[in-house]
Amino acid sequence: MSRRYCETWEQIAEALVVLCQSRYSWLSDAGPDRPQKGLTAMATGYSAGRMVAHNMVTTQFELDGFHVTRPLGVVRGIVVRSRSIFGTIGAGLQTLVGGNITLLTNLCEKTRQEAFDLMLQHAAELGANAVVGIRYDATEIMQGVTEVLAYGTAVVVEPVK
Repeated sequence: MSRRYCETWEQIAEALVVLCQSRYSWLSDAGPDRPQKGLTAMATGYSAGRMVAHNMVTTQFELDGFHVTRPLGVVRGIVVRSRSIFGTIGAGLQTLVGGNITLLTNLCEKTRQEAFDLMLQHAAELGANAVVGIRYDATEIMQGVTEVLAYGTAVVVEPVK
């Protein structure tokens, strides 16, 4: 099987998913009249808007050049996501040709980013200007439904003098 043939199958699978989700938007998590961020914010109670800056977030327990003046506690962002029937079919077609299953890779990346952003919004609502010790966790709640959790410690920091 030539690589050109494989690329064609991947393109067909991706086009099928995009076409079906646009024509049958009621099967998708999001749509023009139902943006995902709004649904997530409603479900979690975190309002979209102010967030901790990305450069003030670290997996370390200290932020270089800053000292913690006040810890505010654990913050988290949780997203529960399922694949649509069309996404499952498209991913199934991509597995026939092997390699990276881009439909699922993109879904996973989007889900992690939403969980991360929700965590930063939670931290900002507590008055934090940084988050330290961040981690991710994922759990399959049921077949095809996964929870992604981003968590860390919200803190107020000041530059070291």
